[in-house]
Amino acid sequence: MLKRLKWRILLVHLTLLLSTVVVAAPLIYAFLGSTQTRAEAYTYPPRIAPGSGLVQNFQHAWQLGLGRMMLNSTWISLVVTVGKTALALLAALALVYFEFPWKGAVFFFILVTLMMPVPVRIVPLFNLAASLKLGNTYWALILPFLASATGTFLFRQHFMSIPHSLVDAARIDGAGPLRFLMKILIPMSWNTIGALAVIEFVYMWNQYLWPLLIISSPDKQVIQIGLKLLRSPEEAIQWGMVMAGSVMAIMPPLLLFLLLQEQFMHGFALSEEK
Repeated sequence: MLKRLKWRILLVHLTLLLSTVVVAAPLIYAFLGSTQTRAEAYTYPPRIAPGSGLVQNFQHAWQLGLGRMMLNSTWISLVVTVGKTALALLAALALVYFEFPWKGAVFFFILVTLMMPVPVRIVPLFNLAASLKLGNTYWALILPFLASATGTFLFRQHFMSIPHSLVDAARIDGAGPLRFLMKILIPMSWNTIGALAVIEFVYMWNQYLWPLLIISSPDKQVIQIGLKLLRSPEEAIQWGMVMAGSVMAIMPPLLLFLLLQEQFMHGFALSEEK
């Protein structure tokens, strides 16, 4: 019996190890490709080994403007993440702790927006941005993404699980809605806030279609468009440089996830318990 249990444990560990390798394979291949020169990248069969062009590839990608675009994506994603989180907290506070007409219909409308993909909204959103003269500005990349139906839903569900006795105690102490939010709800919601921050940062970091349409200046463009510009149609693609740019683009979201992975996991664990 003990021997059979050991074999089962070994099989589970081997399965997990294989799964990890399969999931990490694209990232490993991208990093290996970022070290190869053009000649090494075009060898046949494909070379699965480090090359000699690591510094050259990263330096070339940076000099083509990828560094500026990474900075644009970073601060835009941070502003949108903070703004979305703040507005989602206020919206959830209103939906849970305030009584107003058609509250259920408002929440239903918020949920309906989750089923509307970005391409469906692109044309009216572009016309609105053009009428407000927001084209080719950072505001065009920030304002349309400040509202978050996902964040509102997550915070609403979390606030509904908080005992109502805390609300009564806060009212007795004379705490207003904003003070109740700052002193009680936010300290009890750090895991949900961390999970939402990771989701929204990665979502904004990966924006491609909207920046491609609304931004025309290269110095205001974002990292995903920069990766497209690394592929020149006029000459053979320098895959080492493209892979170096991809690795650079992966790093900020990966670092954020590593910093907030505990909050991310606990945030979704709490939502599952509810």
